[in-house]
Amino acid sequence: MAVANSVLPKGGGGSPSPGRLASVYSEVQTNRLHHPLPLPSVLEGPFRLLDGPPSSAAGNPDEIAKLFPNMFSQPSAKLVPTGSVPTDLRQGLKIGVVLSGGQAPGGHNVISGIFDYLQERAKRSTLYGFKGGPNSLKFSIGGFDMICSGRDKIETPEQFKQAEETAMKLDLDGLLVIGGDDSNTNACLLAENFRQKNMKTRVIGCPKTIDGDLKCKEVPASFGFDTACKIYSEMIGNVMTDARSTGKYYHFVRLMGRAASHITLECALQTHPNIAIIGEELIGKWAKVNRMDQDDMRHIILYGSCTIQYGPCTIQYWPCRLVPSSMGLLLGLLPSIGLVAAKKQTLKNVTDYITDIICKRAKLGYNYGVILIPEGLIDFIPEVQQLIAELNEILAHDVVDKEGLWKKKLQQQSQLLFEFLPQAIQEQLLLERDPHGNVQVAKIETEKMLISMVETELEKRKSEGAYAGHFKGQSHFFGYEGRCGLPTNFDATYCYALGYAAGALLHSGKTGLISSVGNLSAPVDEWTVGGTALTSLMDVERRHGAANKHFGCFSCDMDKLYWKTNVPPGKFKPVIKKAMVELEGAPFRKFALMQDEWALNNRYISPGPIQFTGPGSNNVNHTLLLELGAQA
Repeated sequence: MAVANSVLPKGGGGSPSPGRLASVYSEVQTNRLHHPLPLPSVLEGPFRLLDGPPSSAAGNPDEIAKLFPNMFSQPSAKLVPTGSVPTDLRQGLKIGVVLSGGQAPGGHNVISGIFDYLQERAKRSTLYGFKGGPNSLKFSIGGFDMICSGRDKIETPEQFKQAEETAMKLDLDGLLVIGGDDSNTNACLLAENFRQKNMKTRVIGCPKTIDGDLKCKEVPASFGFDTACKIYSEMIGNVMTDARSTGKYYHFVRLMGRAASHITLECALQTHPNIAIIGEELIGKWAKVNRMDQDDMRHIILYGSCTIQYGPCTIQYWPCRLVPSSMGLLLGLLPSIGLVAAKKQTLKNVTDYITDIICKRAKLGYNYGVILIPEGLIDFIPEVQQLIAELNEILAHDVVDKEGLWKKKLQQQSQLLFEFLPQAIQEQLLLERDPHGNVQVAKIETEKMLISMVETELEKRKSEGAYAGHFKGQSHFFGYEGRCGLPTNFDATYCYALGYAAGALLHSGKTGLISSVGNLSAPVDEWTVGGTALTSLMDVERRHGAANKHFGCFSCDMDKLYWKTNVPPGKFKPVIKKAMVELEGAPFRKFALMQDEWALNNRYISPGPIQFTGPGSNNVNHTLLLELGAQA
C-alpha cells in the first residue's frame, strides 16, 4: 500500500512514523495476525449490485435535497450472487483510504479488507493511505497507527479545492472515509462536490465509532463498540470485585460515549451495577407530553434550532419570554404548560436518586456499590445547560471578580445551581474554556461532582437521623483505554467485511454510500452486504455565527411551535442524525426490568478480559443482539 502525505497539501506531512515492529509484538498480537477472517458468502464468489428504491432523509428531506442535489434520493444497493464476473469489474483501480476522527478497534481490518478486495478482484490496483486523517487525505491488532487519524474537516471552498487537486493528482478512482457521523457527513459532502465537478473520484464511507451512535436499520452497528464495551466491562467487573472485597467504597464510573448512553447501557447489561444513569431516560420521562416525541424534545434542549415547527403539538398557550440561548428554555417555560415532571429532572434529583439507593443499601448492611455514569449526562439536564449558556454569555464580556459580583448577572435559578455545585466544579466551569471562550463540557468530571454532592446530601440525612451508614467515594473515567484495544472476533470480522464491501461498491461505480453489513446475529456466511445512501441518514441543524450568544423566545400558535430569534437566520448544516438510546427499544426495556433488582442486591458479573478462542470468544454485545431480535 502506498502512503500519501496529505489529502490537503499542507496537512499531515509532519505526522511521526508509527514505527511498529513485529519483532516486539506480544504472543497474543502475533497470534492475532494469523486470526482467520471469514467473509459473507456473497463476497466469496461473483456478485452484482441490486439497487433498491429511491432513498429520502432522516429529517428535513427538502433541505437535504437542496444541499445534495446529486446525491439525494439515490438508492441503496445490495450485493447478490451472480454467475460470472462482469467485464467492467476487472480493471485496476486507484483508491485512497483515510482514517478520520477518534480511534476505534478494528480500523486496520477495514483497510485490510479493501486491500484484499483489490488484490483479488482488481489486479494492478493501487491503494493510497493518507497519513493523519482528512487533513492528510495491520491485521486484528488494534489502533489507527498504520496511517494515523485526525479530526480535521474539509468544509471551506479552499479545502474542497485542495481535495479536488489531490484526487486529480493521484488520479483516484475512489476514496474510502473510515469515520463516525461527522466524518461520514464529510464523505457525503466530498462525494457531492466531486460529482458536481464531474470528477471520476467516488467516495464511500465506513461506520466507525465506539459510541454506538452511528447506526440505523440498514447499518445495524458501528465498528469498535463491541470491543470498547467489553474492555470497559472487564474493568467494571474488576472494580465490582474490589468493592465487594473491601465493603467500604462506592465507585462512580464515568464512561466515554459522547451524548448518547449506549456504552453505559451495554456495560450495565454486561456487569449489573447497582445504578446506571441513562441520560435519555431523563428526557424520556416527560418528553411525550402533548405528543411531542423524545427526539423533538431533545432537539429543543440540545440544539436550539432557529426555527422548529411541531404540527402534531397541541399546546394551547406558551408565554413569550426572552431567555439567553434556547438551552435554558425548558427550565423557565415548561411549568407554564404543565410539564411538571420536567422540573424534577434536575441535578439535585439525580443526586437524590443515587442517595436514596445508598441509604436503602446501608440498611441492608451494604456500604459499597458501583454506579455507572454516561459521559454525556450533563447534556440531558436542562438547568445545567441553562447555567452553561449564561456563563458563556457573561464570561464573553465580563471578568470574574473575587467578590462574586458577576453572579448577580445569572438568573436566580442558575445562581442557586452554581452555589449548589462543589467548589472544584465551579472552578472548572469558570476556568476551563475552549478557544471560543465557552465552557468545555466534556472536561467536567461528572463522577467527582456527583460524589461531592452525594456526600453532602448523606451528611445532611445523617444529621436528621435518616442515614446511619458510612460513605467513601472513588472516581473513575474509562475512556481512552477502550479505543485501541485488540478488536474482538466480531469487530475484526465485521471490519474486514466492511472494507471488502467498500471495495466492491467503489469497483461498481457507487458513490455517496456507507458500507453496510447486516444480519449480524447470524453466522458470518449469512451476513448481508451492500451500501446505504449517506443522505438517508441525514438531517439538518441551523447554525449561527456565534454559539450560545443570542437571545430569542418561544411562541405558540395553536398547532405550531416556533423558535424566534432576533439574529439573522443561519445556514442549514447537514449532519448525520445521532442514534440515541431508544426507551422503547429492547436493550433499554431489558435494563429497566432489572435495575431495581440490581440496586439493592449484588448481582455483579465480572466478564473478564476479551476472549479470542474458546467459550465466549464469538459472543456479540447485548445491544446488537437485542436490537436484532436475537437472544442476549
